[in-house]
Amino acid sequence: MISSSLKFTLLVPLVVGCLMAAASASNFYQDFDITWGDGHGKIVNNGEVLTLSLDKASGSGFQSKNEYLFGEIDMQLKLVPGNSAGTVTAYYLSSKGSTWDEIDFEFLGNLSGDPYILHTNVFSQGKGNREQQFYLWFDPTADFHTYSILWNPQRIIFSVDGTPIREFKNMESIGVSFPKNQPMRIYSSLWNADDWATRGGLVKTDWTQAPFTASYTNFNANACVWSNGASSCKSNASSSASTNNAWLSQELDSTSQQRLQWVQKNYMIYNYCSDTKRFPQGLPPECTMS
Repeated sequence: MISSSLKFTLLVPLVVGCLMAAASASNFYQDFDITWGDGHGKIVNNGEVLTLSLDKASGSGFQSKNEYLFGEIDMQLKLVPGNSAGTVTAYYLSSKGSTWDEIDFEFLGNLSGDPYILHTNVFSQGKGNREQQFYLWFDPTADFHTYSILWNPQRIIFSVDGTPIREFKNMESIGVSFPKNQPMRIYSSLWNADDWATRGGLVKTDWTQAPFTASYTNFNANACVWSNGASSCKSNASSSASTNNAWLSQELDSTSQQRLQWVQKNYMIYNYCSDTKRFPQGLPPECTMS
């Protein structure tokens, strides 16, 4: 089931022993490093909140201290308010190298009063081109909202406030690669992309509105931590059906399927699987599978 179980902020702290690794909620000092930005990224409120800022001099970014190979990853974000045109707030999982894997949330800014676009993508072995884009059913700048990735060997589920918006299934059986062998870190950045982000680059960043700031809180990871070539989940695989790591085989139940369909019917604005002009030789094979 993907509903309240995906909203980690509602869960009491999990005691998972050596099998699982649950990152401590809201301690950004413990879980993340600010990696660039020359002071534009800050951890405040005793580690409970992280902020990224962008001005004409620099954007900023951070990454997780841990690498993960499968997990439930949850973060609350409050996006850049007002005229955010030209800015991109990226929040994603990624491995390294030329054949990297990646699971993306990207928030494309817009003029005041116009909606953000939530851009999603999945890369496997360096191949992406699997974009789906959505409007949100709320103002993502007014308060914190929960953005979640469930990644297990069978599927990837993107969720917003516990509502699934996208599912990417493992379809290796028909020749579609799936991220399952490369551990990934969590990354986030706030940067200027006014050459493409808003209306294809027609709307530029208004630097008189700088600094632009995005805020993060209530990070949780119920996940397999990869360290020294081994997964924290391997030590007791026979317990994979236990409550603490039921996510390893989790799938959408009928209620969640209905919620996913509601989002895709009412809020999806781009789906690569419908873009026949982009794929004149035929849509990618996963698009033909229901």
